[in-house]
Amino acid sequence: MTDDKTPAARPANPRFSSGPCAKPPTFSLDRLAEAPLGRSHRAAVGKARLKAAIDGTREILGIPDDHRIGIVPASDTGAVEMAMWNLLGERPVEMLAWESFGAGWVTDAVKQLRLDARVHEADYGHLPDLSAVDFNRDVVFTWNGTTSGVRVPNGDFIPAGRGGLTICDATSAAFAQRLPWDKLDATTFSWQKVLGGEAAHGMIVLSPRAVERLESYTPPWPLPKIFRLTKSGKLIEGFFEGATINTPSMLAVEDYLLALDWARSVGGLEGLRERANRNLAVVQGFVAAHDWIAFLAEAPETRSNTSVCLKFTDPRIGDGAAFAKAVAKRLEAEGVAFDIGAYRDAPPGLRIWCGATVEESDLQALMPWIDWAFSAEIAATSQAA
Repeated sequence: MTDDKTPAARPANPRFSSGPCAKPPTFSLDRLAEAPLGRSHRAAVGKARLKAAIDGTREILGIPDDHRIGIVPASDTGAVEMAMWNLLGERPVEMLAWESFGAGWVTDAVKQLRLDARVHEADYGHLPDLSAVDFNRDVVFTWNGTTSGVRVPNGDFIPAGRGGLTICDATSAAFAQRLPWDKLDATTFSWQKVLGGEAAHGMIVLSPRAVERLESYTPPWPLPKIFRLTKSGKLIEGFFEGATINTPSMLAVEDYLLALDWARSVGGLEGLRERANRNLAVVQGFVAAHDWIAFLAEAPETRSNTSVCLKFTDPRIGDGAAFAKAVAKRLEAEGVAFDIGAYRDAPPGLRIWCGATVEESDLQALMPWIDWAFSAEIAATSQAA
């Protein structure tokens, strides 16, 4: 029986947005006071901060020494576009899409770059048939579908002896899920997701195979200056030491460095994963106890531990989109959950960020409020009828 009384406990932090995400629990603006504001990113102090961001990323994520790491503009989107525009076109490409961002990369490949592309698609809640992917072609895919809450469970579907390159959008997976660096040739993510960094900055990680492609292949289309990773057929090595293509925000860099410090304090990647997994477990327990809500991801092994997407299954809700928006609106009005409506292109429902910067206690406090909001909206729907 659902209790329609207002819950007593409230989340201490109601920020459950899927990007920009909650700041680390120890965040304070005062801790950014040492940022070298008003200094050139080309000065020694700026270069040192940028190099520290690259080195810290390698340390926490366990990225091999022979992989290059670069800071890029325009968040994860800029990083994915950079990878696609530089690396694709040498051979046919396989495009995988099971949510809106993957579908966007399909549009880029098919309509903008006009590649010889084969598209593997699946509806929200599902993965495409990964066994049907030809890895002798280049392959572009998202690791964790931010707008569907569906992730690949591991990298076993990628053969070690592949002929093509793998380009992986890992923006809501990095720092929360293990990434098999030996299976990924160009991997991208942003600061604004699992570590709660500020937006507009992205990162790209290139394997030796990707570097070999960059130095042996020139795409047939013009590359904007902001995308260029090579000069005279050679990799621009300085880019991977902190010499960014455009001017970065040193305030955002300082914020990312603080987030990396916090990641170390909770046990690095494994500690971050454990925090996200515990958060997911809170939602799993709630869903198991209520028959009117379910995960959008159908298979348990594909359920994200960061962008957790839920759908309402009660037959009384009528217009699912209107009902889901009303529930999210009630929660925001109460100040207990901000920005948890489903993504605009996704099926109606809720999307709750469960990444490592979210406290388990806040999710525990939120669950009764979702129960309350559902009950209140059901009552309002019944009265209107």
